[in-house]
Amino acid sequence: MLDTLITSLLTVLSMQHILYLAGGVFLGLMIGIFPGLGGIAGLSLLLPFLYGMDPISALAMLVGLVAVIPTSDTFTSVLMGIPGSSASQATVLDGFPMAKRGHAARALAAAFTASLFGGLFGALMLTAFVLIARPLILAFGSAELFMLTLLGLSMVGVLAGNSLVKGISACGIGLLLGSLGAAPATGEYRMSFDNTYLMDGIPLVVVGLGIFAIPEIIDLLRQNRAIAEAAALGSGWVEGFKDVIKHKWLSIRCAILGTLIGALPGLGGSVVDWIAYGHAVQTTKAKDKPEYGKGDVRGVIAPESANNAKEGGGLIPTLLFGIPGSGSMAVFLGGMVLIGLEPGPAMVGAELSTTYTIVWSLALANVIGAGSCLLMSKWVARLTLIPYALMAPFMLMVICFAAFQATRSLGDLVALLAIGVLGVLMKRFDWPRPAFLIGFVLAGGMETYLYQAVQFDGWSFLTKPGVMIIAAITVASIYFAVRSKPGSKQDDSATTDTDTGTESAEAPRRRATNLRPQIVFAVAVVGLFGYGLYDALQHSFLGGVFTAGLCAIMLAMSLVVLVKLLRGKLDDAVNFDNEVEAGYSTDSSITSLPHYVYWLTGLILGCYLFGYLIAIGLFFVIFLLLKARTSMIRTLSLTCAAITFLVVLSHLMVLDMPRGLLQEMVQLPWPLS
Repeated sequence: MLDTLITSLLTVLSMQHILYLAGGVFLGLMIGIFPGLGGIAGLSLLLPFLYGMDPISALAMLVGLVAVIPTSDTFTSVLMGIPGSSASQATVLDGFPMAKRGHAARALAAAFTASLFGGLFGALMLTAFVLIARPLILAFGSAELFMLTLLGLSMVGVLAGNSLVKGISACGIGLLLGSLGAAPATGEYRMSFDNTYLMDGIPLVVVGLGIFAIPEIIDLLRQNRAIAEAAALGSGWVEGFKDVIKHKWLSIRCAILGTLIGALPGLGGSVVDWIAYGHAVQTTKAKDKPEYGKGDVRGVIAPESANNAKEGGGLIPTLLFGIPGSGSMAVFLGGMVLIGLEPGPAMVGAELSTTYTIVWSLALANVIGAGSCLLMSKWVARLTLIPYALMAPFMLMVICFAAFQATRSLGDLVALLAIGVLGVLMKRFDWPRPAFLIGFVLAGGMETYLYQAVQFDGWSFLTKPGVMIIAAITVASIYFAVRSKPGSKQDDSATTDTDTGTESAEAPRRRATNLRPQIVFAVAVVGLFGYGLYDALQHSFLGGVFTAGLCAIMLAMSLVVLVKLLRGKLDDAVNFDNEVEAGYSTDSSITSLPHYVYWLTGLILGCYLFGYLIAIGLFFVIFLLLKARTSMIRTLSLTCAAITFLVVLSHLMVLDMPRGLLQEMVQLPWPLS
C-alpha cells in the first residue's frame, strides 16, 4: 500500500502531469466564471481532446477541471448574485450582500480558503475510504435515500425566513414544479398541458438562474448604481482567511457533510450546499449575533467547504461502482471509459495506483485552483464598481445563453422568464426562495425513492436501521431549527420602542403597506395548489398520489397565508413587503418593479422572432443608449465585443444559439443561427 501511495505521488509531481493538470484547472476557471454552465459543459468540452492521450495525462486534465469549477463559480455568486452553478446557490445568500456592502474581498477570500480546505478534506476522505467505502455505499438503498431527501427538506425550517407557513408554502411550490412531467412510477404526464417542453420538466439550471439571478439583476437596475460602493474593496483578503480559521469547526463539519452527501448517488451537488448552509444556521447561537441572509461570512464558509468536499465524495461511487453521483461525475465517468479505464472493483485492485493518482491530483488541483482564484480576485472584484446599467446586458446575455443550453429549446428562455418573474414576486413579498429551490431540487428524487422503497420493502422500510438513524437526525435537525429560529423582522423594527414607549420610524411605512398585491399573489399560489390537486386526481393512484398529497397539505398552508393577509394584521410577519421595507415604494428615484421585466420580456420575444444573436445585438444597442446613456461609439463597441464573445464561445464549446421564427422561415446560416 505504501509503495503504491509513493508511486502515485511521484507520478502526480512529474512536470508533464502538473502541466496537464494546470491545463484542466485553467479551463475549469474559465468555465466556472460563466454562470449556469458548470462542470457538465466543461467536461463535455474537454472530452473530444482526450482521444489518443496517455490515460494518466488525460485523467490529470479531467480531475483538474472537476476540482476547480466549484471554486471558480464563486465569483459570480459573490460579486453579482448570480449562482455560478447549482452547487454555489447558497453562497449567494450571504456572499452577495457582503459584496454590496463593499466586503467582496473578504467574502471571496473566505470562500476560496474554505473551498481549498473542503477540496483537500474530500481528497483525504477519498484516500481513507477508497478501500472501506464499498460496504458503506451499498448499505444505502432507496429507503435510506428517501430519508435523506426528508433530511434536506428539514432545512426549510431554517431557511423559511420570518414566517414558517410562507416558507413551507414556498417549498411546496418548488416540490410541485419539480414534479412536472412524467410520474416515476407510471410515466403519466402531470400538469404538462400537452406541451412537449413541460413533459420533461423544467431544468434545474433554468430554475436556479431564474429564481436568484433575474430578481437580483432587476433590483440592482432599479437602484441604478454599482453593486458595491466605490470606496472600499481591497482590505479584507487577510480577514477572510482569518474567518475560516476562526470558524474551523464549522468548516470541518460542513466538509464532512459534503463528502458524505457527495458519495451518495442521486443527490449530488444540487443539495449539498443547502444542507451545509442550514447546518450553519442551526448551530449558530444567538449570542454569536448571526446575520444570515444579510452578509454573514459563515453563510459563505459553510457551503463552500461542503461543495468542494463533495467532489472527493462523488468520486467514491464513480470509481468503485461506476455509479455517478451527479451530472458532472457522469461525464467524468464517460471520460474514464474513453481513455480505457473501467470503473469498478479493479480500481481498488489492479488499478489502485491509478486511483491514488486521481486522489493526489484532486488535492493538487484544489491548491492550484484556490491559489489562482485568490490571485485573480483583486482584479475580478473590481467588477462590483462598474455601474450596473453597463454590466446588466452582459449578465442577461450570458444567463440567457446558459439557460438555453439546458435543453436547447426556446422553451428554456420562456421558462427562465416565468421563473424570473416568480422570483421577483417571491423576493418582494418575502416568500423564501431558498426553501423553494430545496423543494424543486429534492422533488424528483423524493418521489422516486419513496416509490422504490415501497415497491421493494412495503411500508416496513420505515423500520430499517438506516432509516431510523436518518429519521433521528432529521428530528434533531428540526429541533435545532426551531430552537435557533430568529425573531421576526417586526421584532427588529417594532412599531413601538419598548425603551421610550414612542412610535418607531418604521410604523408609518408599515401602516402604508398596500396588501392587495400580496393578496393577489397568495390567491395565485392557492390556485396553483388547487389545480395541482385537480390534475393529480385525473391520474392513476401511483401516478397522482405524490402530487395529490403534496397539494392537499400545501393548499391548507397557503390558505393560512391568504387568511392572514385578508385579516390585514400589519404587525404580522406574513404581511412583510420588501418593497416597503427598502423604501422603494416612496422613493421616486427607484424605477417601478415591472419596468425591467418588460425589458427582459422584449429580449425573450426578440429571440423567438429574430434569433439570439440578432436579438441580443438589438437589446445591447437600445439598452445602452437609453438606460446606460452611453455614446453611440461606445455602444457599438460594447455590442460588437459581446457578439464576438458569443460567437467564439459557441464555436469553441460547440454550443447552439436559439434560432428565431423568422430565421427558420428564411433559413439564415450560422453564425446568425
